[in-house]
Amino acid sequence: MKRLLAILVCALALVPVFAQGSKEGSGFTESPLFKEPTSVNVAALKGPTAMGMVGLMEEAEKGPVNRNQYAFRLEAAPDAIVPLLAKGEVDIACIPANLAAVVYNNTDKIQVLGINTLGVLYICQNGGEDIVSAEDLRGKTIYSAGKGSTPQYALETVLAGYNLEVGKDVFIEWKSEHAECVAALAQNGKDGKAVAMLPQPFATTAMIQNGDIKIALDLNDLWSDLSGTALVTGVTVATKSFIAENRAAVDQFLKDYNRSVELVNSDIDQASSLIEKFGIIKAAVAKKALPYCQIVLITGDELKASLDVYLNALYAQNPKSVGGKVPGDAFYL
Repeated sequence: MKRLLAILVCALALVPVFAQGSKEGSGFTESPLFKEPTSVNVAALKGPTAMGMVGLMEEAEKGPVNRNQYAFRLEAAPDAIVPLLAKGEVDIACIPANLAAVVYNNTDKIQVLGINTLGVLYICQNGGEDIVSAEDLRGKTIYSAGKGSTPQYALETVLAGYNLEVGKDVFIEWKSEHAECVAALAQNGKDGKAVAMLPQPFATTAMIQNGDIKIALDLNDLWSDLSGTALVTGVTVATKSFIAENRAAVDQFLKDYNRSVELVNSDIDQASSLIEKFGIIKAAVAKKALPYCQIVLITGDELKASLDVYLNALYAQNPKSVGGKVPGDAFYL
């Protein structure tokens, strides 16, 4: 009896240890009996990919989230992120889909976790009759930035799919920056003979600055009608070494990330405030742009089906755009 009483006393003495270790709202329980949280270094581009993460970024400011200790860094260009992956300074990164294929083919050090952004390219007009179909582009000049990269391959694939030959049926004038496209559209598009292809959220910024500019066609819709799959813009990747050593943390990241994506798509006001807080774009722009940013988290079979079609289309345009070959099954988690 005395021995049983002693055991009960010891058990009761442990209760405060567990109670004090609970961190409300973080999903993480701190206790000497548990190991330290897993450090997860995440990088994303200042655009739709980072916009989808702001809910998780906000949670992570308060401490570990479901046993993951997240550290985020936002970069302006993909070229700043790739070396970080190669050096192991970043565990998880959001990068353009074709760049993920290039990195994989060149290093074999990453795998794709999911698609984070679908098509964010839009054909915008500044005058003339309303453009409602790809056929309405016949005879027009399209101003666009991104020659030699995803915008070119996606646009030319879509035009070819609708039997519009570049240089004959439709003309593309490549600019070095999106701002140049907007300026050219403002100057030369009022007669309806020219349009511009702009990504989000830049397209929304242009419409805010010039009330005559409007979205005419969604390249994602045109791509989907041709292929039956979504046009892919960005993917989330992780280094193979991090996946091998921290698979549970990777799985939890996808759950935490999905929760953030759901917040961004369901509560635009809150999401816009967070997007400005983390220095991505102003809340006023984000609020208008978010419905067009196609922020998602697609994993599993749907991930492979959509991304494989997309990479094959880019490969047909230029094999170098995906690193010389379309990655196989090992590319996918």
